[in-house]
Amino acid sequence: MQTWLGSRRVPRDLPPAAVTIGAFDGVHRGHRVLLERVVADTVRGLLPVVVTFDPHPMAVIRPDVAPLLLTTLEHRLSLFAGAGIAGTLVLPFTPELAAQSAERFATDVLSGALGARTVAVGRNFRFGHRAAGDVVLLAELGRELGFDVDVVDLAPLGEGAATEVSSTAIRRMVAGGDVEAAARALARPHRVSGQVVHGDHRGRELGFPTANVAVPPGYAVPGDGVYAAWLRGSDEPGRWWPAAVSVGTNPTFGALPRRVEAHAIDAPGGLDLYGQIADVDFVARIRGMVRFAGVEPLVAQMHDDVRVARAVLGG
Repeated sequence: MQTWLGSRRVPRDLPPAAVTIGAFDGVHRGHRVLLERVVADTVRGLLPVVVTFDPHPMAVIRPDVAPLLLTTLEHRLSLFAGAGIAGTLVLPFTPELAAQSAERFATDVLSGALGARTVAVGRNFRFGHRAAGDVVLLAELGRELGFDVDVVDLAPLGEGAATEVSSTAIRRMVAGGDVEAAARALARPHRVSGQVVHGDHRGRELGFPTANVAVPPGYAVPGDGVYAAWLRGSDEPGRWWPAAVSVGTNPTFGALPRRVEAHAIDAPGGLDLYGQIADVDFVARIRGMVRFAGVEPLVAQMHDDVRVARAVLGG
């Protein structure tokens, strides 16, 4: 997949495109309906293209209420490529872009840079300064600029549900620790990523060495508890380890900073992931966070957590 940072980077000889537009945080099942729609247009000789934004628009428009992100830009791009998208235009979301009118966006980006022939969006799609543009205006602009607008019903939140899948709903699931519901809405496990840093090494002393994953601020981390998950380091991207993951402040040992600590099950002596970027894919919540009376009951519980995690992950 080709990636262009800014519309000026798009090749002038780009074939006519089928385009979809959005923040696409999470690239969830609803988003995938849009991706599938533009990929289907390849039979008409159109190039399937995504227009997305970085940072998230709300981080610029209303930073005080900007959402915690479900995906990094790198992960989003990987998911686009896996869905069959041929090109992604990443628009740096700046105050200048926020102030751009809907008409100018359609003229300069959709028609001018991408040569769009079809544009697929959800029914609630808004664009342009103060979100003044809607699907009706987009269709009017399409008639002037030479592209059709395909208004798409997105995937429902669940079987028989009337509500569509949304990034907002998935964030609530993740915050509540319901990573299984989040995985159903995402069509994959929820992932957090971060550099593995040194902690207090208490896990190793207890016989359960962990990778302390420093998730950058601004990303959605599951609610406090212990989870079954898959873990990998950036040095071996093809190797996933079954893991028991603790998210929280380790209340047994006092008030510590909130952490994501992943124990790779059956890794002899633990994994040396220090300095690497680790990915943690959350599969199921095993239990909530508990303050134990001492080390012995904690260690006994950790053995049970590993046993449950292994069973959940099919080990």
